[in-house]
Parts: sequence; C-alpha cells; structure tokens
Amino acid sequence: MSKLRVLDLFSGIGGFSLGLERTGGFETVAFCEIAPFPRLVLAKHWPGVPCYHDVRELTATRLAGDGIAVDVITGGFPCQDISPAGLRGGMGEGTRSGLWSEIARLTSELRPSYVIVENVANLLAGPSEQPGGWFGRVLGDLASIGYDAEWHCIPASAIGAPHRRDRVWIVAYPQSERSIEARANSERPKKRSSGGSEILADATGSKARAAKPSDSDCATRKERPIIVSSLRGRDGGLGGRDWDTEPSVRRVADGISANVDRVSALGNAVVPQIPELIGNAILASMQERVAA
Repeated sequence: MSKLRVLDLFSGIGGFSLGLERTGGFETVAFCEIAPFPRLVLAKHWPGVPCYHDVRELTATRLAGDGIAVDVITGGFPCQDISPAGLRGGMGEGTRSGLWSEIARLTSELRPSYVIVENVANLLAGPSEQPGGWFGRVLGDLASIGYDAEWHCIPASAIGAPHRRDRVWIVAYPQSERSIEARANSERPKKRSSGGSEILADATGSKARAAKPSDSDCATRKERPIIVSSLRGRDGGLGGRDWDTEPSVRRVADGISANVDRVSALGNAVVPQIPELIGNAILASMQERVAA
C-alpha cells in the first residue's frame, strides 16, 4: 500500500506530520504556515517539502499546478477566538478561528480520503449564548460538502505526558466511505467499541480507560457520549497527583533551546504521539476494508 500524501495546514513546527510519518504510512507533500519561525523549523526538518505561506491563497488549482496530489488534510486551526484563555470572539468571518472555513474549502476542492483536525476542547462547548454552536458549525460545514466525522477528546496525558492538554480531535471522510464501511461491518461479527467512532475508538482504546465525568473537560460535553479519559488517576511516576493543564517549559533546563518561542512554537504545537495513534488507526481501518 502506497503512503498517504498529507497536506499539513496551519503546520506550526510540524507536530502533525512528525506523528503521522512515524507510522510509516504517511508522507507530507506540502505544508502551509504563515509564521516565520515555524517555517524555519519546517525547512530544516523537511527540506524537500514545499511550504505555502497563506492558507487563504492556497487552492487545488495551485497544488495541481505544482504537481501535488493530496490524500489527507490535517490542521489545527487557530484557537485564539474559541479558547477560554482568549476573548472568545467565535468563528465568524475575520476572526482567526474563522480560518476553519479554509480547511472546509480545501476539503471541498481536493476531496481527500481523510481530514484530521485538532483544537481546544472548548470548541465543543461554546459559545455561551448557544452551547455547541461552534462545533455544530464544523460538523455542518463537513456535512454540506459530503463528509462524515467522528471525534474524541484525547489529552496528552492519555499517551503518558505529565499534563492534561485536553484537545478535541476530529477525523472526517467522504460519506460514501462510511456507507462502504457500514456494509462491511454488517457482514462480519461486531467488535466492541468504546463509543462513537471505530477509527478513534481503535486509536485510543489500548491507551485509555473509560472516562468518568470528572476526568476531563471533554467528558462533560453533550455532543458525544463516550469520550477518552484524561487519565488523571494514572500514576506515571507522579505519585497520582493532579496534573497541570499545560506543561511548564524551562527552556534549556528541559532540553528546549532558549531561542524557541514558547507561545508561537511549542505552545501551538500538537503532541506528535496523538496523530501517530490516529494515523495507525486509519491505516488499520484501511487494511480491514481491503481484507473485507
């Protein structure tokens, strides 16, 4: 099976691509990142991969003209306008979080096999005047272009990190693929699942126990009944204490260069091990469909 070709949007310092490429089944064929410092990081570690500058100017026509074909789109679109740490301006036109619409547009133009999206857990909750409205916008946009979606909250602690960093992860794919998989599932014995999705359930099932409502911010959301636990009870060498929401970075003391900007680079990066888990689950799902 040939590698899945990845278009990495809002690339940052490449956490999505690093994790997916670790599976051996994905290859990043293009980045899109507007910030200067992360672009330097990408150029160092992926010197042969083109990096487009502005997602608003990137089109299927331009990619095709550059000889780039895409199987997977990834993106952690800006969270500043939906995060509890920000002013919560929402996802309207002109907001940074409104750049979600560019992922939807490129998905419509390119018709990839998979779309993998990451953002803060508060995407599921807000806005306060219409709880769930932001996430409804995401699901509605995907449905309008013919894509089904499944989602879980997967915190960094689920893969062993000593902090929560709770994030919602969304995997979308064409509705026709869901129909094919549904038919295949009906013809073979049902396997037990932790809930909503097969891909994300498979990605997280071996790493996390079932959630209790108090375990995770995401577990309190109403949009999905089964959510991955944040594993706050798991010791991990920390004496069972509650973990910090975000890690404390001490620059050189943590092995991090003093020249790395915490907010613009590390703070905006995804934890690569989670895309790796999701990537492995996607590859396993594809192999199951071929075998069926």
